[in-house]
Amino acid sequence: MPYPGPFDGFHAVPASVSRTCLVRFDSNKYSVAANAVGRPVEIRAYADRIECRQDGRVVAEHVRCFGRDQTIFDPWHYVPVLARKPGALRNGAPFKDWVLPAALDRVRRKLAGRHDGDRQMVRILTAVLSDGLLAVEAACAEALREGVWSADVILNILARRREPAPPLAIATPQALRLRHEPRADCARYDSIRRAV
Repeated sequence: MPYPGPFDGFHAVPASVSRTCLVRFDSNKYSVAANAVGRPVEIRAYADRIECRQDGRVVAEHVRCFGRDQTIFDPWHYVPVLARKPGALRNGAPFKDWVLPAALDRVRRKLAGRHDGDRQMVRILTAVLSDGLLAVEAACAEALREGVWSADVILNILARRREPAPPLAIATPQALRLRHEPRADCARYDSIRRAV
């Protein structure tokens, strides 16, 4: 038989996702994307990593932990949950010691003292799911350079960058150019008004 390619060696086991977005494998718990809660997943255990799949798509990937009774979090899995519980950003286990990119971290520290700082930070983090981490970090950096760090400003910067570029001017071929440019003559309307 011909060689089909590299061997994909893993041990597969079915698992269910708990309400806290966790799956249990080999006496440890691993976080899974929030949209996978309540439905079964297939855990593929490789020698160096754990991969969770649901309906053929990867919903979590972690470095494999060989300890016992440990919980491995990926904070990005919990960002959709933050929309309902923004206070979890301050106190939630997945977000403790969360290392964010520099500009996002500076915005987070600046918003920490405001009464609605958690809600604003959650709105910024939620934008990462649609726009990507690099785009949101660049928008945060631009806002900080301007001396503002409001979620509205950062989301506005993202929206402006999302807008399509203005269309290119089309050069009109010589055959289609007007020989006699029309001239506006507003005096004609005055003559009609006098006649009525």
